[in-house]
Amino acid sequence: MTDVVSRAQELLKDHRDSIDRLDAILVYTLAERFKHTQAVGRLKAEHDLPPSDQARETRQIERLEWLSKEADLDPEFAKKFLNFVISEVIRHHEKLKS
Repeated sequence: MTDVVSRAQELLKDHRDSIDRLDAILVYTLAERFKHTQAVGRLKAEHDLPPSDQARETRQIERLEWLSKEADLDPEFAKKFLNFVISEVIRHHEKLKS
């Protein structure tokens, strides 16, 4: 094996190790986020508040679009991701309300 291929494999391993660490961070961060949204859902259910808050969701999407631009991440991807997370949160809130 040439030095160039060996170096490329070493770099590939380093990138993959970083990706694995970042995946773990994402999972634990999402878990922490959902703990808080579950608490919000319980409060909403206890006080008969609606499961969704369209004004907040709109602000959050705008905020995420801004953050994604700052982070050099595709804002459309970030928006789709947040919409997915919000829909899951609302689904959980609706279950708590029933």
